[in-house]
Amino acid sequence: MSLRHALLGLLAERPASGYDLLKRFETSLATVWPATQSQIYTELTKLAGGGLITVAAEGPRGRKEYAIADAGLAELRHWLTETKPQRNTRSDILLRVFFLGVLKPEQARAYLTGLAEMSEQGHEDLSRLAESIDWGDDDLSVYGRIALEYGLRFNAMRREWAEWAAEQIR
Repeated sequence: MSLRHALLGLLAERPASGYDLLKRFETSLATVWPATQSQIYTELTKLAGGGLITVAAEGPRGRKEYAIADAGLAELRHWLTETKPQRNTRSDILLRVFFLGVLKPEQARAYLTGLAEMSEQGHEDLSRLAESIDWGDDDLSVYGRIALEYGLRFNAMRREWAEWAAEQIR
């Protein structure tokens, strides 16, 4: 996935300014694809230059509202249906687990306990986010809730696994 497709997906839902998109990232996509303000504005410029989005309106202080163009919607649909998702094969967390043997057992258990705590905190953060959103029956709400549920379940699984793993170390 790329920032390009995340922005096209958000703009397919409704037109938005760069600031609006940043806020939507912070309240929805940050758990699956975080982005900074400068990354978002840089990508919006590229998308507009490539004809995938248009400037639908301009406001005070150079505020621009962007809308997805037909070419952008075609690109988003192509990405969703014709390209296979990338298998995330790199994991900083699991790479460290492979090498925990160089630590004292109590240090290895502490790492895993910390990972369990981090996962619990992630679950709590997502639960608060879920409660703070005024969910509707629009596509972004329906599929956003599905993605958020993945995050909740993933964090719960990782916490359970880390607790189990800590118990395996003698």
